[in-house]
Amino acid sequence: MSRDFSDVASLFSDPGRSAMLISLMDGRALPAGQLAMIANIAPQTASSHLTKLVDGRLLAVEQQGRHRYYRLANSEVAHAIEALLAIAPPGKDAVALKSGAGRAPDGAMAYARTCYSHLAGRLAVDIADALQKRGLLVSREAKQFVVTRRGREWFAQLGVEITEQQMKHPRFARCCLDWTERRHHIAGYLGSAMLARFRELKWIAPVRDSRAVRITLEGETAFWELLRINGRGR
Repeated sequence: MSRDFSDVASLFSDPGRSAMLISLMDGRALPAGQLAMIANIAPQTASSHLTKLVDGRLLAVEQQGRHRYYRLANSEVAHAIEALLAIAPPGKDAVALKSGAGRAPDGAMAYARTCYSHLAGRLAVDIADALQKRGLLVSREAKQFVVTRRGREWFAQLGVEITEQQMKHPRFARCCLDWTERRHHIAGYLGSAMLARFRELKWIAPVRDSRAVRITLEGETAFWELLRINGRGR
C-alpha cells in the first residue's frame, strides 16, 4: 500500500507533469504537442511523462486520427490536484494560476473558474456558504454536503432536479477544498449540475484559453437576488 501511494505521489513531483495536469483541470482533452508547449518541454520528454501519467491512472488517452488526446482520468484526480494546490506554499499560487493554457488575470482565476466539471474559486465558496446559511445545504463530517428538503425545493426552482436515489450516492455532493480560498466548494453530481445550469442560464461565460469564467450581467443580478452574493466581488 505504501509503495503504491509513493509511486502515485511521485507522479506529481515533476514540474512538467504538474503543469500538464493543472492544464487539464477544466475537463478538456488536449493533444500531446499542446501539453508539451504548456509544460515548456521537448515533445519526446512530454511523451515519456504522459506515458507515466497514463500508466499511473492519472490521465486517460484517446486516439483520434494521428493525434492522441489526454484528459484527467476522473474527478478524483482533479480533487487530488486541488487539495495539493491548497497546501502548497502561497508563493507557488501565481505559478499554478498561470500554468497550462490559461492566460487570464490571476484575480479572475481566483474569483471564478472551473474545477473539472464544477465551479471553483471565491464565487463557488460563497455559493456553498450562502446555501448553508439559508438551511438549504448541510455539511457532514464525511466531507459531504446534504441537501435539505427546503434545499431540494430551491434547486428544483433553479432547474436542478434532485432525486432520492441521487442523494444516496457518496459522490452526490462532495466538499472540495478550494485551493485559492482554503475553504470548501461543492463538487460531485450537484456541483456539476449547478455549473451546467449556470451556463444554460447564461449567468457565467468562459474566458478564452482559460479555466476562468466571468459573471454576466444576468448572473450578477441572479446571484444577488437568490443568494445575496455580489457577482462583482473580485
